[in-house]
Amino acid sequence: MTAGFGDFANIDIEKLLNGADGQFARMEELQKSMETLVGHASDDDGLVTVEYAAGGIRELVLHPKALRLSASELAEKIKMVIAAAAEDLQKQVNEAMGEVFGEEDNPMRFINDPDAAINQIKDAEAAYNRTFEDVMGELDRIRRRLDL
Repeated sequence: MTAGFGDFANIDIEKLLNGADGQFARMEELQKSMETLVGHASDDDGLVTVEYAAGGIRELVLHPKALRLSASELAEKIKMVIAAAAEDLQKQVNEAMGEVFGEEDNPMRFINDPDAAINQIKDAEAAYNRTFEDVMGELDRIRRRLDL
């Protein structure tokens, strides 16, 4: 072990770089797959069908029988099916992100659980504070040793 560097002297740089390269490759793959994801939904009667992608509604199909509904009934069905298709797309995005990041580190899990995000931020803050205190303590010891 190199003096003064602690555990940092034992870091396998090649392993670190290979891990980063692998993560970048997975991110690139994720980006490509996100472009192909499409949410699908249809109402129970098959009167309204929607395809929903990252850019919004990609396709809206109304069965001819749907035109027999009142305007408000049809509007409600369309809104319901759009929401279901968007939810299907969101599920696919969550799954794709989970494959890349793993379920524990999936950033999408914070969308529906903001308390988990706040807890993770608090944990990071506590770790930062501990590290800061350790560094400042070490600097203080060095200062005293050098009689500054």
